[in-house]
Amino acid sequence: MKKIWVTLGANVILAGLLVFLLFFYEGPQKQATNTAQDKGTSSADKAEQIVSSNCVTCHGQNLQGGAGPNLTKIGSKYSQSEIENIINHGRNAMPSGVISPDQAKVVAEWLAQKK
Repeated sequence: MKKIWVTLGANVILAGLLVFLLFFYEGPQKQATNTAQDKGTSSADKAEQIVSSNCVTCHGQNLQGGAGPNLTKIGSKYSQSEIENIINHGRNAMPSGVISPDQAKVVAEWLAQKK
């Protein structure tokens, strides 16, 4: 009788660990993938990826404008810090917080070079 309770308890614990691993553990593969992507990607490539996934809806595929303004020569109008401020805090129809502050810094650096 005692052996049944020990076996049952061990099975419950193992089942609980399995559920935890299946639903909550992301493991080292995800971290390794992100690190590999960061090492092989230049700052400009990162900025282009961020822009293509978050900004082209309003600013156009080639940043030529649309619902948002044309950004092809935005660096001649605003400095990097001004662009970063606009991205982080919004302006006119541009909402704030579209991308993270870290992403905003990368994108602002890239856009400031567009003159």
